[in-house]
Amino acid sequence: MFNTNYSHMEDYRKREDLVYQSTVRLPEVRILDNGPYECHVGIYDRATREKVVLASGNVFLTVMSPPNNISVSAENCPAPFSRYQAQNFTLLCTAKGGKPAPSVYFKRDGELIEVISYIHPSAVAEDGGGSAGVRGARPLISRDLDDTKLQRSLSLLDPDGRPARLFTESPERGRNPGQHTQGQQQQPSPATEVIPETVVSREFPRWVQSTDPLYYFSHTHIPQSDGSVLVQARLTWTLNPQLDNDAMFSCEVKHPALSMPMQTEVTLAAPKGPKLLMTPTRAKVGDTVRITVQGFQNEVFPEPLFTWTRVGGRLLDGSAEWDGKELILERVPAELNGSMYRCTAQNPLGSTDTHTRLIVFENPAMMKNTQNPNNGTPRVDVLGPIWMVLALVLTVTVELT
Repeated sequence: MFNTNYSHMEDYRKREDLVYQSTVRLPEVRILDNGPYECHVGIYDRATREKVVLASGNVFLTVMSPPNNISVSAENCPAPFSRYQAQNFTLLCTAKGGKPAPSVYFKRDGELIEVISYIHPSAVAEDGGGSAGVRGARPLISRDLDDTKLQRSLSLLDPDGRPARLFTESPERGRNPGQHTQGQQQQPSPATEVIPETVVSREFPRWVQSTDPLYYFSHTHIPQSDGSVLVQARLTWTLNPQLDNDAMFSCEVKHPALSMPMQTEVTLAAPKGPKLLMTPTRAKVGDTVRITVQGFQNEVFPEPLFTWTRVGGRLLDGSAEWDGKELILERVPAELNGSMYRCTAQNPLGSTDTHTRLIVFENPAMMKNTQNPNNGTPRVDVLGPIWMVLALVLTVTVELT
């Protein structure tokens, strides 16, 4: 644009370029502000009374957002403890609110864990089956308790005395050669270790587990409606209660918008000494009694599974056991006085039992109602009509005879 204050003859010699600036401010930028922005420059033609665009420009605003929440949980929990069979264990780390997707990795006791990457089955399902599927972890083999198994177990050891590892089938095994796409890299699936057992006794065998387990890592990216990405990372390995108890696992998240990684951690621990609370503390016949787990002597992760049983008999509802953090006994009878109840708390790392005894006191109100079912009303009011009917029947009988 130029100034036209001069005459037509001087216009070409004394033209002055004028610079105009327009600014758009975006306070408190959000993820939704991400995208292209355009600036249009034009004039207003008085003759045609229309706006004429002379030039335009555009710029793309990229908004990054760090994750606003990370958490660690245990998959497939609560789960029971088994001293006879080793089992796979999976930690799930979830990072929400990040854009672009953050990178997630695990540490054990402050040391970075070397992992083997694989594709999680859920990721294949979300992808619509387009990616090559990988089978999940093969369940561990449960062997019979037989003395002859010991020699077989020893034969599975490597020459240096370490247990041999058995991998699950390759993703491409069982496919036709023509189905294998060129350049596609095979990825191992999570495998369970061949763990020989040393038979100490027929009642309590112990598993010989590797002190250097294999860790399998997978992650999935789930786009959110606000433009962020939810990242779920999984760490799977064969759990060893003797070594993994009291081990600290941390999940760390790196993102371009963070100056330092975000971190959250959990400590694996078996349940010890659950504290039970019985209400009411002085139960009477006919009361509803609640026995609740209040806590433990230590912090427990993953979440325990609680199972209630009655020592030497069935529960009040006739069932053999009850799962839950609270046991409810409705309208307890006097026959339950002195009965013992067992609460078993267990997670994949261990199991513990706690007992409590139920003492039921006599209920004066119920005893009074038993002695006087009419709640104090005169007996003649209830029995009066009955005596009148009996007298009438006797009268009629005498007249007939």
